[in-house]
Amino acid sequence: MAKKKATDLEQVLTQLISDVLNKSKDALNYKQVSAKLNITDTASKETILEVMREQTLRGIFVEPEKGKFQLKDLKTFIIGKVDITADGSGYVVPDDEFEKDIYISARKLHNALHGDKVKVYIFAKKSGRKNEGEVIEIIERAKTDFIGVIKISERFAFVNIDDRKMLHDIFVPLTDLNGAKNGQKVQVTITDWPEEAKNPIGKVINILGEQGDNNAEMNAILAQFGFPLEFPPEVEKEANGIPEIVKKKDLAGRKDFRNTVTFTIDPADAKDFDDAISVKVLENGNYEIGVHIADVSHYVTPNSELDKEAYARGTSVYLVDRVIPMLPERLSNGVCSLRPNEDKLCFGAVFELDDKANIHSEWFGRTVINSNRRFSYEEAQEIIENKEGDHALEILKLNELAHILREKKFKAGAISFESTEVKFKLDEAGKPIGVYVKERKDAHKLIEDFMLLANKKVAEFVSKKGKGKQKYTFVYRSHDSPNLETLNTFALFAARFGYKINMKSDKEIAKSLNFLMEDVEGKKEQNVLTQLAIRSMAKAIYTTKKTSHYGLAFDHYTHFTSPIRRYPDVMVHRLLASYLNGEKSADEEQYEIASSHSSAMEKRAADAERASIKYKQVEYLEENIGNTYGGIISGVTEWGMYVELIDNKCEGMIRLRDIADDFYVLDEKNYCIIGQRKKKKYQLGDEVQVKVKKVDLSKRQIDFSLINTQ
Repeated sequence: MAKKKATDLEQVLTQLISDVLNKSKDALNYKQVSAKLNITDTASKETILEVMREQTLRGIFVEPEKGKFQLKDLKTFIIGKVDITADGSGYVVPDDEFEKDIYISARKLHNALHGDKVKVYIFAKKSGRKNEGEVIEIIERAKTDFIGVIKISERFAFVNIDDRKMLHDIFVPLTDLNGAKNGQKVQVTITDWPEEAKNPIGKVINILGEQGDNNAEMNAILAQFGFPLEFPPEVEKEANGIPEIVKKKDLAGRKDFRNTVTFTIDPADAKDFDDAISVKVLENGNYEIGVHIADVSHYVTPNSELDKEAYARGTSVYLVDRVIPMLPERLSNGVCSLRPNEDKLCFGAVFELDDKANIHSEWFGRTVINSNRRFSYEEAQEIIENKEGDHALEILKLNELAHILREKKFKAGAISFESTEVKFKLDEAGKPIGVYVKERKDAHKLIEDFMLLANKKVAEFVSKKGKGKQKYTFVYRSHDSPNLETLNTFALFAARFGYKINMKSDKEIAKSLNFLMEDVEGKKEQNVLTQLAIRSMAKAIYTTKKTSHYGLAFDHYTHFTSPIRRYPDVMVHRLLASYLNGEKSADEEQYEIASSHSSAMEKRAADAERASIKYKQVEYLEENIGNTYGGIISGVTEWGMYVELIDNKCEGMIRLRDIADDFYVLDEKNYCIIGQRKKKKYQLGDEVQVKVKKVDLSKRQIDFSLINTQ
């Protein structure tokens, strides 16, 4: 223990000395450093000198002239987030994007967990080795709540955690079981982690149900990603206090569209209809197209209980068999949902378009509608294909205009990513009995194109309003152009399938990608190529910084059309209403913080959605162990290769140690694994035959074995 404390003291002193040297342009001697640190006694000064000499030998400081020291370029300490690897070691990804990742061995993580924000002491680099360090402080835990299965014995209990990145079981004293029974799925929170203890100590805070039960497993996924399982009573109370009937006073200042043909087009099982389209033929032969969006901000006011809860959630979450709404059901499926034959308050973006989809005028403001009809996508598609049915004239005209808008968008350089969407047929207990791929047809694209138009024009309106005067704070949806190095790697891979990506300009890149996406549609490699192309793109985020949207080739873009399920759209409605009323610009810093939070929650929701799909894939293949399938290699790592089954899009892994005919290693640059003796290659995109070897429901893992067909 004494040695450990001495090391801690040395690290603290090194940090203090580093801070002093970092602020000084000149080299300093130990007396000058001591003075800056208000150290006056001789013994402490000598300790400072000892540390400075020791750390110079380690390469942390340099001694440009005798007795005078400077900080070497290498930072002694960095702050970053922990990324745990499969073997229990980890990397710390620095907050400063220009710094390199720091490798941390398992014994030097000192109880840091995946995602934690930590302070790391960096060791002097030895020739040819990676940057290594040691966690000296856990600044902020990423999470303290975990999901797993509890195992209870006579004297104690442990929770085996589902999360693969959490490599420690959590010890639970029998006094903290809170009624949990052996083998149940539970939520546990860490209460303590003594320095000398191998495992953290925790207590059960929620019993989710029996392992394998559909409700328990779906709730476990929600809890794992930090989404609450129900609304607090005060939020439900506030929602229940909102009247469903639109009152006369609510109509003040609204444009009335109740006598204009209006309808919604949504999935057959949808209950929250947040967008409607109105169509009217004008006297000059042009068309007035209104995009009407549920006026959530009329009901959800800033700092109300509803608003705080919606902000915290950030988004609705769409699991395989359920929706976890951002707003209570009374609002999401009732008050705000644009149900047919009911007066509904909306925010509208109304355009005058001619037959060539040119915009002659635009108007933004609050509206009231009364939807004539609720269409499912399938019903609308039938009308498009058969050219007859309810409101056929309006739907066919909208489809015609949507095709022109789409063509203009692609000519401007937008990219068409049509990845396959996997859906499950579930029995009454929620067990998957079939898998199918959802098809996107004209009815889906029609709605999408008019929503894109509204989003784009709202963003343009606010952005141009601020030109030449003050800048108006707004929430934009931003998408950066891709990293050319990443895209180039993808281009080399795509070339294996005969696709050429022209890298000369953003427009040429988009053109090439669109050709690839069109040509690959329906082919077995569609999903692999589409997913890789998407991965080579930057991620879209919410921000107050006015930047373009690369994927859509729009100079201005926002999210205006889904306030029932996305909090940024609520912010956009509030800001737009404020500026239409002539109010001054909102506080940029406040909205940037909210935008960043919304981006983080969107990612978390997407991760939860993927986890629910993965669980159902594992559950589906549990009944098919031993069966043989054709698959496509969809990913390669140093420990195995991922294979996506062609028939049902389920993805699992073939572990390299299980391929018996050779010793295989990863060739990262060429997306393949290579046998060291026979030089046989398995490359991303190759077709292989696999057998379902085993599945692990709790870890949501599928293992395949390779059937060697040669």
